[in-house]
Amino acid sequence: MTPNLAGQPWLVSERSKSVLAALEAEGGHDCARFVGGCVRNALLNAPVDDIDIATQLTPQRVVKALKVAGIRSVPTGIEHGTVTAIVGKQPFEITTLRRDVETDGRHAVVAFTTEWAEDASRRDFCLNALYASGDGTIHDPTWRGVEDALAGRIVFVGEPEQRIREDYLRILRFYRFQAWYGRGEPDAEGSAACAKLAEGVATLSAERVSKELLKLLAAKDPRASVHAMAQAGVLKVLVPEADLALFDAMVALTPDALMRLSSLLPLDGVVVGEVAKRLRLSNAQRDRLIAAAVPLEPTIKDVEARGLIWEVGAQTFTDRALRAQAAGADASRMSGLVQMAQNWTPPALPVSGRDLAKRNIRPGPQTGLILKAFQASWMAEDFPDHGHDERLDKAIRAVIGQP
Repeated sequence: MTPNLAGQPWLVSERSKSVLAALEAEGGHDCARFVGGCVRNALLNAPVDDIDIATQLTPQRVVKALKVAGIRSVPTGIEHGTVTAIVGKQPFEITTLRRDVETDGRHAVVAFTTEWAEDASRRDFCLNALYASGDGTIHDPTWRGVEDALAGRIVFVGEPEQRIREDYLRILRFYRFQAWYGRGEPDAEGSAACAKLAEGVATLSAERVSKELLKLLAAKDPRASVHAMAQAGVLKVLVPEADLALFDAMVALTPDALMRLSSLLPLDGVVVGEVAKRLRLSNAQRDRLIAAAVPLEPTIKDVEARGLIWEVGAQTFTDRALRAQAAGADASRMSGLVQMAQNWTPPALPVSGRDLAKRNIRPGPQTGLILKAFQASWMAEDFPDHGHDERLDKAIRAVIGQP
């Protein structure tokens, strides 16, 4: 017996009901159904974040229906049939039922349809080709979506190779969904198709690839999926530098997707920068990965650790400590250093150019050298909160020779 989603909070919310009511006022009962992730996750008692709706209405009629109901709409992808309704601050992505007319592995030319089964046939996996009416009734056009979802099977809709040739990103999605929702070994037919067409991933835009890869790495335990990617030859297309032994250890240490990506890369800032550029990561992500790719000496002393935290920041220090631990450094020591980074508040430098001005030292190149000499001495003594005048005078003598 097919389950029913009646009573799901997102289904019975006034916002969801208002959008569905607006569409049905224009197109009649059951002209719109919830689709994809919200249905799948509700079925699995997993959190529902995004609410998508599929409809028989054309985009123009969707816009009209929302306007009549007083609901703001945004034409986020209207050429492909997508309009976003916004109720309060909550978005609802509404897409007209579609069929593919032409595909090239990256983009598709679509035509609109009113047939639910036709729309389902162009989706990636059976567990994502699920629809739900407003009363919670689940519709399963592939006749196996519910069963696959409950059993943890990631199976392509129809012929796997055809689905992949329509959009090579589906290779990465296969492994991502296996990591998030799969149980047991990946589907053999799907795995074979991914291996056969692995090079197609290289044709995708870097932004799509990095977004999908980071989602995969954010799964609770993506190790089996990443190893399957490596076995299929997909991982080498994305990250030929990958070190799976370090990655396996890192997954056990942190859920941070960026650090898991870091563990696939060598301790080489140049190489890491090249990978970040290849994946078109954000500047912040690139900089964090490069900063993490510096070895942390496992025997570092506490005073040296605090000095490094003061210089590079708690985040970078923590990242380096995690990499060191994943590489085999003493777990207890590295955990203690991470706790230090998270709990210690680095003090501000207790002197400035004003203190030098009081000593009749004018601003110039020597000013920076003196402050750096003071900083080095202060850090080496573990950031004492006293003796600043004597330490500053010593730094002045070291730089310019004044008594």
